[in-house]
Amino acid sequence: MPGKSEAVTRRAEGRSGESGESGEGSSFVLSRGVVMLFAVACGAAVANVYFSQPLLVTMGHDLGMSPAVVGSVVTLTHVGYGLGLFFLVPLGDVADRRRLIVAQLLFLVMALAVVAAAHTAAILLVGMAATGLLAVVTQTLVAFAASLAPPAGRGRIVGLVTSGVVIGILLARTASGLMADLAGWRSVYLASASLTALLALVLYRVLPRHSDAPPTTLRYGQLLRSTITLFAREQLLRLRALFGLLVFAAFSTLWSSVALPLSEAPHFLPHSAIGALGLIGVAGALAATAAGRLNDRGLSRRTTGIALTLLAVSWLPLAFTRSSLWALVVGVILLDLAVQAVHVTNQTLIYALHPDAGSRLIGGYMVFYSIGSAAGAIAATSLYTVAGWGAVCALGATFSCLGLVLWAFTRHGTPDPAAEVTSRSGT
Repeated sequence: MPGKSEAVTRRAEGRSGESGESGEGSSFVLSRGVVMLFAVACGAAVANVYFSQPLLVTMGHDLGMSPAVVGSVVTLTHVGYGLGLFFLVPLGDVADRRRLIVAQLLFLVMALAVVAAAHTAAILLVGMAATGLLAVVTQTLVAFAASLAPPAGRGRIVGLVTSGVVIGILLARTASGLMADLAGWRSVYLASASLTALLALVLYRVLPRHSDAPPTTLRYGQLLRSTITLFAREQLLRLRALFGLLVFAAFSTLWSSVALPLSEAPHFLPHSAIGALGLIGVAGALAATAAGRLNDRGLSRRTTGIALTLLAVSWLPLAFTRSSLWALVVGVILLDLAVQAVHVTNQTLIYALHPDAGSRLIGGYMVFYSIGSAAGAIAATSLYTVAGWGAVCALGATFSCLGLVLWAFTRHGTPDPAAEVTSRSGT
């Protein structure tokens, strides 16, 4: 049962801590400053996937693109990201992660430069696909941070790093909209390329050079097949991947469609005001850190249940968005807190299953994240056109309730890992 798997996970963490699961962790001190560097790098990398969303109309006019071609900009970026999760992230288990991260960031600089300099639709689309493919360096960074963290504090570290991802996703649209208004859409990608190059230099100097332990001796084809094998073998991984799919489907249902009712009567909010809504969602970053600490205390099952309950409840105030912006604010905060709590819990648990396969585990899990995000976005925008905001909220609530039902059915008859630890320490 999944609960037993979580208990096994904690025991595995204990063994890892005794033997020193990674050469990096035994010889490198993961200070708070380095953790913040990881968070900043993650946020900056993942933001590149979302920069284009408020810029589509401007891009289309500038390059003479039809509406259908303009829409494919976002699609290709996400397709590239999904491919990168499966084909690039697992390399972190066989290559020197420091070199891999720096190389991906430098290639990302090149892709961003192509986007900024694009003068035809074809070049822009190629650049955006490459940007999505290389932005998965975010997940390599998360796996690296988890490998450097002591097992007893891994949840807190993953939570802090994930907070950077949350902030990057939510502020990307706001930042790109403001920069485009000031200096044009190309300035967004030029600025991001410059920041990415700077981060590559800093990470090259700060991160540990290599692991004392030899890398996994798998060929590339074997590496990819082993990712699938891990899913077939680990029930906890499958369960947490399903949680990830459902919560990010709910997340995407809101954020891909909320601009539609806000730009219409009675609000008629400008794009800048709608983009600023992401600032409210940054509250989710708080959940990332808190959820990590709860996981370190063995409260993963309870954290998941509470978060999924909040996720389902969040759609009640969100349903009143047309009549009250305050209801929208409350709903956004609840939803983002819940999604990030589940996400951090998922990553902390699955990494501990096989620390030597951390990149494959996180990359494979994030494929489900991408599937959920894409499904939520497509379904929400299509549903809004034919049935309105109420139907969109019903869709989000359905995804959320499915997650809660899945949690309820998979928790019975399994002890809370924290309770098991307490019981052992008392005997």
